[in-house]
Amino acid sequence: MGESLRTYKVVTHGCQMNVHDSERLAGLLEDAGYVKADQGGEPDLVVFNTCAVRENADNKLYGNLGQLAPAKAGRKDMQIAVGGCLAQKDRDTIVRRAPWVDVVFGTHNIGHLPALLERARVERKAQVEILESLETFPSTLPTRRESAYAAWVAISVGCNNTCTFCIVPALRGKEEDRRPGDVLAEVEALVGEGVIEVTLLGQNVNAYGSDLGDREAFSKLLRACGQIEGLERVRFTSPHPRDFTDDVIAAMAETPNVMHQLHMPLQSGSDTVLRAMKRSYRQERFLGIIKKVREAMPDAAISTDIIVGFPGETDEDFEQTLHTVREARFTNAFTFQYSKRPGTPAAEMADQVPKAVVQERYERLIALQEEISWAENKKQVGRRLEILVAEGEGKKDDQTDRLSGRAPDNRLVHFTRPAEPVRPGDVVTVEISYAAPHHLLAEGPTLGVRRTRAGDAWEKRNAAPAAKPAGVMLGLPGIGAPAPLAAAPGNGCGCD
Repeated sequence: MGESLRTYKVVTHGCQMNVHDSERLAGLLEDAGYVKADQGGEPDLVVFNTCAVRENADNKLYGNLGQLAPAKAGRKDMQIAVGGCLAQKDRDTIVRRAPWVDVVFGTHNIGHLPALLERARVERKAQVEILESLETFPSTLPTRRESAYAAWVAISVGCNNTCTFCIVPALRGKEEDRRPGDVLAEVEALVGEGVIEVTLLGQNVNAYGSDLGDREAFSKLLRACGQIEGLERVRFTSPHPRDFTDDVIAAMAETPNVMHQLHMPLQSGSDTVLRAMKRSYRQERFLGIIKKVREAMPDAAISTDIIVGFPGETDEDFEQTLHTVREARFTNAFTFQYSKRPGTPAAEMADQVPKAVVQERYERLIALQEEISWAENKKQVGRRLEILVAEGEGKKDDQTDRLSGRAPDNRLVHFTRPAEPVRPGDVVTVEISYAAPHHLLAEGPTLGVRRTRAGDAWEKRNAAPAAKPAGVMLGLPGIGAPAPLAAAPGNGCGCD
């Protein structure tokens, strides 16, 4: 009976930090000799990287685990691991509810996963290991990045805020900042590998420096990224209005490779609700930031997060949110109906808003934001834009014979496929001919194609696969396919 390489699949739920953590998990597993399972294949290991922010997070996890139970019963060497924020919160509960799970690990010890899997295999017993604080900054771990041309770079972990709707600080811990030199060294190494776009990542990215004793550390970091040759686009997510200072606006405006794109979470336009949320700014302060950003960068695209139906929200409170949306004119908004997060103060508050009222308000907000998004996108018609060609952004590209990518301000653009070959990571110049609320079209001929090092890196990664390396081996071939797994959501959790 032949042996086979041990394959894995990582299923990610939640925010960008989880997406980045999943890249670390994949890197750790491949460093330990695992191989990523083929699409539709039968993985020997399934890792769930979970989110605890939404109310139905546990239902999603246990539903997925239930689907895998028959496959696990039929394949004794198959393993299942659960990590991330829900694992940090629920701990032993996961193994009690799903005893076929092999490993439960938290947000502070993702580097232990390979050892925990081996221990579970040898002992034939579930391993639950949850640490209360970060042992090593995750940037020191190996990474299997999903993109050859764009990369996440974590500059901090944890959060010092105490928003009453959010459980993230309790699960991710207090903010810990990386040294600027370490961040820049990672960015330079990525550029050396062909990456041309970097997104700086933190739970509250512009609070960077609070752990270092330098309130201007974040703006200095942005300016330092501007000095890295070959780095074409710098983004960051997510900031907090409380910590968003004028030096950051100046750094964005004055550093050519820092994109004029900003995600600024509003959550509510009502001062009363913001106070109940323990958000340390008010509507006037928020709109003042938007005004300053637009004065410094008139072309800035600004997106946001908004929660509808927070406990105690009145009709007047909601009208204040609509007013703020009209004034701010966001390019787009990630909107959420409030749901109880177990373990948060808001879950215990009186005056929970009835579901029907929340739904009606939510639909009104969506309609208003759609109208504004479309109007703002129409202003792009006739403009010539440089588009970084992306992979997997256009779901209908094959049928329409188009390609897709992102403009400098991160708007999604679908464009006519040029005659010459274009790779993800290359840059094309197009003229926008049509605008929809959530994307732009360039239906005319491509005006220019610039082949890049990032395109070269993508091409090298996707060349004919080399022989698979020797790795973790199984004595038995895999039999039986696991049930389909739920896809990870595309947007952030809205917890900033």
